[in-house]
Amino acid sequence: MSQGESATPLGKVRGLGSAHHGGGHWLEERFTSVALVLLSFWLLFSLLMLPNFEIATLKEWLGSAWGAIPMALFVVTAFRHGLDGLKVSVDDYVHDEGNRIAVHYILTMAAIAGASVALFALARFVFGTPAA
Repeated sequence: MSQGESATPLGKVRGLGSAHHGGGHWLEERFTSVALVLLSFWLLFSLLMLPNFEIATLKEWLGSAWGAIPMALFVVTAFRHGLDGLKVSVDDYVHDEGNRIAVHYILTMAAIAGASVALFALARFVFGTPAA
């Protein structure tokens, strides 16, 4: 009897299936989804509670730990979740191993670059620009 026939469904989800890593990826997708829902509610509620949307008000809000830290978490989680979703699509539709690896690399670099730019913009907005 082969491993696939004797393994329980729980064993397959824990990483004992054919790919040996599906369970962790599945859980990560769910965790980032829940985190994004919670952080989206935080963002919406926070913006609705602001008296106005002037730059000074936004700088004051994001200048506090209650604004900057969840916003940074939102950025990182959103890029990670998006990257995972795109990689799953690539795995489903790109069948050549070399092309799949190349596209995964390009997507990973693009996600890192995008998250870096977003975090830099957040930091620059929060801390301001240095005097020239």
